[in-house]
Amino acid sequence: MLTSDGEAVAGSYRRDDLPPGALVGLPVSAGIVEGRARVVLDLATADVEPGDILVTAHTDPSWSPLFVATAGLVTEVGGLMTHGAVVAREYGLPAVVGVERATHLIRDGQRIRVNGTDGYVELLFEA
Repeated sequence: MLTSDGEAVAGSYRRDDLPPGALVGLPVSAGIVEGRARVVLDLATADVEPGDILVTAHTDPSWSPLFVATAGLVTEVGGLMTHGAVVAREYGLPAVVGVERATHLIRDGQRIRVNGTDGYVELLFEA
């Protein structure tokens, strides 16, 4: 969170009900999906195929075309009313936002499970 003074305040999720090794975040669009992670840091180089799970730092309206092919969303920042969360709900895609360092911890091509109902991501297989 950023304060009006520009101070960055970090917090942590207090969760005891997660599977071992799960990455915790904020659930913003319900459902569970399993698929190939596509870590996209630059929209211009995005290579997303139908059924892939989009993993990125954040989204804005220019990212909307990617949502047509994706099966789920994981972002490093965001909240209930951020672009990715709203579009994920509109498309019925399971989504978890606020997953700290998701683009570093999840490898491109890795199989993951996104639990948008309970707010966590499981790393299933290495890429």
